[in-house]
Amino acid sequence: MAKEIVICLGSSCLSRGNKKLVQEIKTYLEEHQLLDKVVFRGAHCFNTCEDGPSLRIDGKEYSKLDSEILAKVLEEEFSSLLN
Repeated sequence: MAKEIVICLGSSCLSRGNKKLVQEIKTYLEEHQLLDKVVFRGAHCFNTCEDGPSLRIDGKEYSKLDSEILAKVLEEEFSSLLN
């Protein structure tokens, strides 16, 4: 079963950096050949605006993300899928 990443695309999260993080996630998935193993989609709002930018991986929410934290989250979540 594919893992799922859902990123908040609400205006608060976008203004706090999720637009950039969308590109970083796409790049990560491409570089690690995970496009066929991960469903990556956006959602309108998680209603946690004050804690954004936010995303969920298989239902687990990560907040207050930046590039550095995102890289650690992706490695933690997807290391088992890497060849």
